[in-house]
Amino acid sequence: MLSDIYNGQRKYFDQGHTLTYDFRLSKLKKLKRIIKENEDIIMESIQLDLAKPEFESYTSEIGIVYEELDNAIKNLDDWMKPRRVSTPLYLSFAKSLVYSHPKGVVLIISPWNYPFQLMISPLIGAMAAGNCAILKPSSQSKNTQKVISKLISNNFDRDYIAVVEGSGSVTNPLIENHRLDHIFFTGSIAAGREISKLAAEELTPVTLELGGKSPTIVHSDAEIDSAAKRITWAKFFNLGQTCLAPDYLLVHTSVKDDLISRLKHYIEEFYENKKKKPDSLGRIINEKRFDKLVSYLDQGKILEGGDFNRADLFIEPTLIDEVNMQDSIMKEEIFGPILPIIGYDAIEDTIDIIRKNRYPLALYLFTKDDYIKDYILERIEFGGGCINHALSHVVNANLPFGGIGYSGHGRYHSKVTFDTFSYEKGIFEPSIDWEPDLKYPPYNDSQLKLVKRIMK
Repeated sequence: MLSDIYNGQRKYFDQGHTLTYDFRLSKLKKLKRIIKENEDIIMESIQLDLAKPEFESYTSEIGIVYEELDNAIKNLDDWMKPRRVSTPLYLSFAKSLVYSHPKGVVLIISPWNYPFQLMISPLIGAMAAGNCAILKPSSQSKNTQKVISKLISNNFDRDYIAVVEGSGSVTNPLIENHRLDHIFFTGSIAAGREISKLAAEELTPVTLELGGKSPTIVHSDAEIDSAAKRITWAKFFNLGQTCLAPDYLLVHTSVKDDLISRLKHYIEEFYENKKKKPDSLGRIINEKRFDKLVSYLDQGKILEGGDFNRADLFIEPTLIDEVNMQDSIMKEEIFGPILPIIGYDAIEDTIDIIRKNRYPLALYLFTKDDYIKDYILERIEFGGGCINHALSHVVNANLPFGGIGYSGHGRYHSKVTFDTFSYEKGIFEPSIDWEPDLKYPPYNDSQLKLVKRIMK
C-alpha cells in the first residue's frame, strides 16, 4: 500500500499537476472550506483524545490553522514569483533570478498533543509550495487521526494527499525503500533520531521539530504579578502537554517568595475546583504518560497541587521546590502540569543551569533590564521565545518557529513553511545581443589586469 501511494504521488507530481498557481490556490481554499464545514467534528475528536477545553481546542488547533491558510491564500502569488537579485558588474547586461520549486513527494509526521494543528499547519506550506504529501497522524490521538484521514480521503485525490494510519513505525518502510523529497517530523527527540537515521540512507532532507527543557527566568526587576499570570497560563495550557511550555522556573531569590505566592493565586483563580478536573484543564494523553508524570511528584517539595486521579488521567497544576539537578525531573522534558522552581542569586548562575539541558526549544525571560535581556539572548542557544511573556510567540505566523541542536532543526510557519517545502533554483540570464569578450581565451595580460581591477 505504501509503495502504491508513493508511486501514485510520484507520477502525479511528475505530470505537473501541482505546479500552477490556480491549482495550489484552489486546493488551499478547499482545505479551508472543509475545515469550516467540519469544525464540530474536529473539536469533538480533540475532546475525546485530550479533553481539551473548547477555547483551547479552537484557538490552538483550528484558529491558528485559519491564520496560516489565510496568509498562504493571500500571499501565494507573491511567494511563487521569481525573486530578482543583483548581478555583479563583471556579468553586466544580464539578470539573475531565484525560482522556488516544489521538492516533490513529502512526508509529514505529527504528534498527539496538538493532533490537528501540528498536522495541518505544515501541510498548508507543502500544498502552497506545490508538493504531493503523505500524512502520518499520531495513533495515540486516535480519534483525531480518524477525522483527519476521513476529511483528506473524502476530499482529495490520494495521488495528491494521502493519510497513513497506524503506529509510529508504519512509515519506516516508506522512508527506507523510497526516495522521499522531504520529511517533516514533529515529536520526541528519540523518534527524531530514528527518523534521521532512516532518512540518511536516501539523503532525504528532514525538518525536526522536537522539544527539550524550556527554561523561564524571572529576574529581580520583573513585574511579578504579570509574570505569574502569564507563566501560569502558559505552563498549564493543554495541561502542560506543549513542547514549548515553561519546563522549569529560574527565579531570583529576592522575589522567589512573592512569585510563588502569585503563582498560587492564579492557579486558584484560573482553575477553581482544580482537584476535580475543571473545564479549563484537559487530561493526560494515556496511562503511560500519566505514570511517568506521577513519578516526578516525589522529586522535591510540593508547594501547590500534587493531587491526581488515574481514572480520569488528571494531575492538578503543581509547583515543586527544592528539586535536585540530578533527578529525572530536571533531566527529562516534563510535558505535564508540574513546574519545578529553582532560585538563583546572579544572572550568571542561570547560564550554568540551562546548559545542563542545552539547546531548549524555547526560553522565556521576565525583566525590564535591557542588559539582562541582551545577556541572556546572546549566551543561550534556543529556538525562540518571549520577553515578559510565554508561549505566545508560536501564535505569530510571521515569526519562524523551530529548534536548535537537540530541540530540532529547520523552521516553519507561513512563508517559512513554503520555503521549507521548496528548493531554490538560481538562474542567470544574460543578453543574447551583446557580451564583453573579457572571459574568453586566448588570455592576455590586459585581460588579467582588467579582471584584477574589477574583482578585487
